[in-house]
Amino acid sequence: MTRIDYFFATLSPYSYLAGTRLEEIAAKHGASINYKPLDIVALFGRTGGTPPKERHISRIEYRAQELLRQSKALGMEFNLKPAHWPTNAAPSSYAIIAAVQDGSGDVGKLCHSFLRACWAEEKDIADDSVIRDCLTQAGFDPKLADTGLLAGAETYAANLEEAVDRGVFGAPFYITPDDQRFWGQDRLDDLDRHLATF
Repeated sequence: MTRIDYFFATLSPYSYLAGTRLEEIAAKHGASINYKPLDIVALFGRTGGTPPKERHISRIEYRAQELLRQSKALGMEFNLKPAHWPTNAAPSSYAIIAAVQDGSGDVGKLCHSFLRACWAEEKDIADDSVIRDCLTQAGFDPKLADTGLLAGAETYAANLEEAVDRGVFGAPFYITPDDQRFWGQDRLDDLDRHLATF
């Protein structure tokens, strides 16, 4: 089975705008998804990027326009300045890592629940009650929020190291088994076409 390594951040607006298209593409091609949440700010620092708030004003203004254009084109609710951004992405990422290990629910739905909570629902994804609610919505036991914290922290850090080693520099970022790399939710159609060649 073809596997897609998916590097993303639960605070990334572009990961949110990907919606569930990755899961749809994977299902179409019989591919599996290896979910790898990571610290996007640390990734920027390691790969020559700049956190959004530190960018030149021209980049900040363009990003704002582009996010609103893309959300409108996709028909997705979007708040350009969410009440709880930035926040600590680690707790939601640890929950995803625990959910992957547990395997009883829908990991793709869980990821999108966190992203939607941040970018459309004005919720703090570092808040324990929000994490538990997202786990429940995706078919997981909310108690997963309390388990595997050390393993979650270790995997979260390892995902960052792997991302740097494999040429990842932003989110969302998709890598296929033949090391083809696709950066951004606007490259999902390219990923779809590439998977058709396997």
